[in-house]
Amino acid sequence: MKKVAKFYKVSEVQLNENNLKEEDILLPKRATSGSAGYDFFAPFAFSLQRGESIKIPTGIRVKIEEGWVLKIYPRSSLGFKYRLTLNNTVGIIDSDYFNADNEGHIFIKLTNCGEKPLEVEKGKGFAQGIFIEYGITEDDDCTSTRSGGFGSTDKKSF
Repeated sequence: MKKVAKFYKVSEVQLNENNLKEEDILLPKRATSGSAGYDFFAPFAFSLQRGESIKIPTGIRVKIEEGWVLKIYPRSSLGFKYRLTLNNTVGIIDSDYFNADNEGHIFIKLTNCGEKPLEVEKGKGFAQGIFIEYGITEDDDCTSTRSGGFGSTDKKSF
């Protein structure tokens, strides 16, 4: 298995800006050697009633090799039992996001689309990330670089 990335905690500045404590941040990890997904753990307890949403600052950033992307999904069991969804359906963490203005701080916004309330304890897995290799077209000539954080790549003039 090719190793293509490394998770880090964000700086104290990012932690403070998002009311997080360093000791509450757990680096993502796989549950078993056969797991594709790296579990993201809740830095604080939260509950979601039916139809409610929450944006979670994970306190995590990831350095990824060029040509790879991290895709974020809800944990399968939570999607199945609660219809927990990501507001953007799948989170895409690009390799150049690590150098963004916000240090590449990964935020995950969830909505409970199910019928019953969801309770997640601090330190429990709520999302998972999978590294995927991708390609580009033969005539791709993009030379732009990222400067901003989430949503910044569509603010450039093309």
